[in-house]
Amino acid sequence: MTPRIAIVTTVDLSVPDADEELLLPHLPEAQLVAWDDPAVDWAEFDVAVLRSTWNYHDRLEDFLDWARGVSEITRLRNPVATVEWNTDKRYLHDLAAAGIPVVPTTFVLPGEQVPDDAVVALDGHLVVKPSVGAGSNGARLFDGDAEGAAAHVAALHADGKVAMLQPYLAQVDTHGETALIYLGGRFSHAARKAAILSRDMSWETGLYADEKVVPTEPTEAERELADRIVAALPGLGHGDLAYTRIDLLPSEDGPMVLELELTEPSLFLAMSPGAAESAAEAFRALLD
Repeated sequence: MTPRIAIVTTVDLSVPDADEELLLPHLPEAQLVAWDDPAVDWAEFDVAVLRSTWNYHDRLEDFLDWARGVSEITRLRNPVATVEWNTDKRYLHDLAAAGIPVVPTTFVLPGEQVPDDAVVALDGHLVVKPSVGAGSNGARLFDGDAEGAAAHVAALHADGKVAMLQPYLAQVDTHGETALIYLGGRFSHAARKAAILSRDMSWETGLYADEKVVPTEPTEAERELADRIVAALPGLGHGDLAYTRIDLLPSEDGPMVLELELTEPSLFLAMSPGAAESAAEAFRALLD
């Protein structure tokens, strides 16, 4: 069968992605290709599905230029407007404005000082990371180390990056982080990830921090919030999505959005029987 679907990865991924190994046998219409391989003829494909493009944050403008160009040749999923929005975590402002509970976040642009109302946070249990990043790249946890936190903000600024400050929600150490995966707009399965920043991280692939992930059933509150987000996305200009992954953290006030993964998320297909088949069905439907 002639491949009609490009499953998009990167030339830098030396270890095959587990999702792709499970997916491709169920999707003979697909071929694994790299976004940064200049030899690829994107006109050969009817659909290009972003999957493991995990070096995008190091070459964001190149990646977005590529996405814009490919979207003029073939159907890019998720759509380029969504990719432009989702690759910078300042989208959390839009979710909060829509009434979605998100982890409280302060963004500090290069050349700006940490706002007065956020200075106190530097003395607390705090996560500092870049607004553009993947796989915990550039994320650090500080516990009462205001000097260290301020230095990391300065280092991010020196690299031309926007810094994010978020309180560390300690409930994650016992409950974990819940990822809810939707395929073609329908809930498929969920996974629970152990806290990463509060333990030593390992980087087997060099592109993302290794995660301890197990299957889970989302709580009623987690599922309600995730369903609400999926229903709201078209109104925010982000419809016709091949996949959505919603990462939630527990808090005293209920689940909160840590990240909304619409560009290149691991889909944790091994966490649920039939998930690979469901993903193949969702991606195949993009040909219609």
